[in-house]
Amino acid sequence: MSDNGQVLMPSDVSQRVGFFDRFAGWASLIASRAYFFAFCMLLIVLWAPSIVLIRKVDTWQLIINTATTIITFLLVALLQNSQTRSDQAVQHKLNALADGLADLMDYLTDDGDKADLRTDLVELRQAVGLEQRESTTDNGSTGSRSSAS
Repeated sequence: MSDNGQVLMPSDVSQRVGFFDRFAGWASLIASRAYFFAFCMLLIVLWAPSIVLIRKVDTWQLIINTATTIITFLLVALLQNSQTRSDQAVQHKLNALADGLADLMDYLTDDGDKADLRTDLVELRQAVGLEQRESTTDNGSTGSRSSAS
């Protein structure tokens, strides 16, 4: 839903995706790959023998604890952004489906208008690939219509 309480349809979603949203999507893509896991394992393998250079166990442990805490904190924020955008895109798609089905049911009872079905067809086609265009920062409602057509 938008700030004013109206249901957002796929055509109402802004086509602009902000820098942070693009960065979060890229980070999510990288973090979900096997080579990122391999890179993390390589860091641990390189860190483990560094005890010979550092000599102090407390400092040695503090280095890995600090590094992993910072990386985990940042990745959680980035992955949460990607998950939020995905959830919003699914909700907009469901809105389009529900609106289209409501208009189809209305049309089939001979009380409906064929123009509503054409509008719904456009909305449903715009819903395809919406997760790529979804932004957490700029989904202002421009001419939204309610789902109770």
